[in-house]
Amino acid sequence: MNKPSILAGVAGLALTAVLAASTAGSADDSKLEQLKAQGFARVAIANEPPYTAVAADGKVSGAAPDVAREIFKRLGVADIVASISEYGAMIPGLQAGRFDVVTAGLFMKPERCAAVVYSEPVLCDAEAMLVKKGNPKGFKSYEDVAKDTTATIGAPGGGTEEKLALNAGVPRERVIVVPDGQSGVKMLQDGRIDAYSLPVLSINDLVKKAADPNLEVIAPVQGAPVYCDGAAFKKGDEALRDAFDVELAKMKKSGEFAKIIEPYGFSAAAAMSTTRDKLCAAK
Repeated sequence: MNKPSILAGVAGLALTAVLAASTAGSADDSKLEQLKAQGFARVAIANEPPYTAVAADGKVSGAAPDVAREIFKRLGVADIVASISEYGAMIPGLQAGRFDVVTAGLFMKPERCAAVVYSEPVLCDAEAMLVKKGNPKGFKSYEDVAKDTTATIGAPGGGTEEKLALNAGVPRERVIVVPDGQSGVKMLQDGRIDAYSLPVLSINDLVKKAADPNLEVIAPVQGAPVYCDGAAFKKGDEALRDAFDVELAKMKKSGEFAKIIEPYGFSAAAAMSTTRDKLCAAK
């Protein structure tokens, strides 16, 4: 092959690469336009107040959806439509295109960060356990549950608390998957589990609603990390995530972010004290 042919071949490859990058960018950018056109974003939630909640009339609220709704409104997407999902099903559902975003207290962890693209932090919280009054088994940590060979602990399926209990050595058969908060409280009251674990704010919300003086909250759980969530997007939707982040940063700076989440008990300062990169790199 002569030199002009080689140069032509190189130029052709370069042009192909530019066109491919341009096409990928266009596909990425088009996601927001699609959401604008349909008038809503489909969000996955867990119905776990104060993170997320669904009223009897179907209205979606909670700190995470309220932040998402406001941001999407600023981006030209009129509203959000929510589907309740178990934590373990959220990322597969997002990857399969059943949701446009997860806004559900889905805490950032390296394995999740490898599967989805997160926004910057939105909600931060520590872990708690709900037990019978007096904490009869003396639980302070997930390791304490593991050491007691008769103890069982309830947790959301696919959630952080389930994994923390298993990692602490609680056998699979003693980690009971609980579908929702009300079920967890009832199972504890009935003696079917010895502890129920959720983030601190979620447990406090359940205790307030249960109004049962025979329940006690252990918080924070010793040795358990403080986690933060963010809105989770499908890989390939980075442009949508970036647009979300721009509006989130504006709201954090203006104080509007704090006005939305702090009435639910969350700390805006906690969310603003860390970053997605730090959380995704945490062990």
